[in-house]
Amino acid sequence: MTISPKDVLNKNKNLNKRVDINKINLDNISIDDLRYNGKNYDEYINLMSLLENVSACQVSDAYNGISKRSGAIQSIRPINNQKVFGSIFTAETSSDDWGTSALAIDAANPGDILFFKVDLDDKAIWGELASTCAKDNGIKATVIYGSARDLDALLYIDYPVFASNFCPNAGSALGLGTLNESVEVEGVKINPGDFLIADESGIVVIPYELFAQTMVAALGVKQKESKIIDDIADGKTLAEIVGLK
Repeated sequence: MTISPKDVLNKNKNLNKRVDINKINLDNISIDDLRYNGKNYDEYINLMSLLENVSACQVSDAYNGISKRSGAIQSIRPINNQKVFGSIFTAETSSDDWGTSALAIDAANPGDILFFKVDLDDKAIWGELASTCAKDNGIKATVIYGSARDLDALLYIDYPVFASNFCPNAGSALGLGTLNESVEVEGVKINPGDFLIADESGIVVIPYELFAQTMVAALGVKQKESKIIDDIADGKTLAEIVGLK
């Protein structure tokens, strides 16, 4: 294999570079730009500059302006108050089968977010050992429509977990669930490859086909809210800013 000058240049790119929110350029971005592939440096840097500075609330507002849908799944809440964003790898299983979680960890790609739909929340399908293994595999986070456990460890581990419930008991390593197929939770259809952003306020799912449009709208929301904060600092009230007075 030969190495070209362009290969050397790309290898030396500063992937930690960030652009000021008012200088972000989202032209030609796609959900594929969530990962740096050696050819999408500008798109990657601009997208990271946005996503590291917007909240799940702001993305939900942006998506609602496009689709009249929030993208939120209300019952899923943060377990350890961390933020994450990325593309989704789905799994569906029963609450007595934590083995599907182990299979999903091995099947997902680094940078994915695992999204589990579980039939009941009477048993946990995720905990400390699964989080440790997933993190080691490069998975970014786990979101569960069902129960997690081991909160004594999850509260302090550097791995985001979101769930609709928690309990101390678990089932068995059956491995009978399905991987990377479409699921539906609380009226929200989630497809493999959809975008998810989650933080202290909750989770928001955006269909991959509306990703770019939603990101552009989210940038507008962020810039508008930043201007409002500046106006408040200058002495204006919120009622005055939004035209109520």
